Order: sequence, then structure tokens, then C-alpha cells
Amino acid sequence: MNPTPTPRLGRIATCAALALAVAGGLTACGSGGTPGPDVNVKNAATTPAKQTAPPMAPAKPKRLEIPSAGVNAGPFVPLEVGDDGELGVPPVNKAEQPGWWTKSPTPGEKGASVIVAHYDTKNGPALMRNVKNIKVGDEIKVQREDGSTATFKIRERQQVKKDAFPTQKVYGDTDRAELRLLTCGGEIVGGHRSANIIFYADLVK
Repeated sequence: MNPTPTPRLGRIATCAALALAVAGGLTACGSGGTPGPDVNVKNAATTPAKQTAPPMAPAKPKRLEIPSAGVNAGPFVPLEVGDDGELGVPPVNKAEQPGWWTKSPTPGEKGASVIVAHYDTKNGPALMRNVKNIKVGDEIKVQREDGSTATFKIRERQQVKKDAFPTQKVYGDTDRAELRLLTCGGEIVGGHRSANIIFYADLVK
């Protein structure tokens, strides 16, 4: 489920202060073994909230909750961008744990915090196995190491082919506290999932 190479999708500034080059879509889901069933979701969106909750102080994520998908998992796997410009993902033996890109804001901070979780791996269904149940308007909660919980409301669900990954939209800077949750979907083509499923969410409390 590694992101596609940077030259293919271009370079983006994730946060203005970072100006970090990173690749686009997640590519290595469902490789070999016994993957989960094919999954496709309809794109849906609502009008972005005019006002969101005030940004929170920095605090690393501890646990991820998505009630509509039966997700209550932790701890987070810290993710980094490698020398090849690819964003790492949780290893196969931690496919039931979410990952957080450590160079993105902590969930609840100002900016777009990036969380990555497997839909499936070569070992079968993984943490996001019920991704099709997640709808616009649903909540995503992130328990943080300072004891607080950042609660986000999903405003957009988007499935895209890997070669059409909206790099700037996902990783680009924002002046509000937002969340991006990325996983894989679609059919398996050449041993890998053919699409990415992306959730865009705003901090509400």
C-alpha cells in the first residue's frame, strides 16, 4: 500500500513550513495471498462547514475510532517519507493498526493530519475492511496522548484511480484543523488494489 512515486504525480507542499515532497496514492494493498473482497464506494460530499472547532495543541495520536466501521484500534504506527519520496504504511504484521504521518500535524492541530490504514493485505482483510459503511456525516475520533479526543466529521468521501490521485487536495496546506484518512479499494489489478478511497473530515470538537 505504498504511495506512487513522486515524479509520476508531482511534488506538493504538505504544510507550508515543511514543503516536503511526497507521493500520491497508496499502491500495495491486497498483494498476493487471500485479499478481502473488491470494494467500491460512491463519491459523496457536503458543503464544508463555515466554522470548525478551534485547533488543538499538539498531541500525538493514540487510538482511532470510527463507529460506523467498527474501528477502535491503536496504537498508531508512526509513518515517515523514505528517501524515494514514498510515504510509509503500517507493516503487514500491523495491518489492524492505523498509521499517522509524523510530518503532518497531529490530529486536531491546524492543518491536514494524514492517517493511513490498510483495507487488506496479502494476509486478508485488515483494519478498514468495513470501509464501505463509512458515510459523509459520520464521525472519526482520535484519542490523543494528552488525554483529549479530537472528533472529526466527514464532509467528503472520494474513490479515485491511482493515476488520478488528488495529491494537492489531500496533502496540501489548510488553515483549519482537518483530517485525511486514506485506504485502498477497487478491484485487484496486477496484484494490487486499483483505487484509493479518501475521507476528508473537519474538526468539530
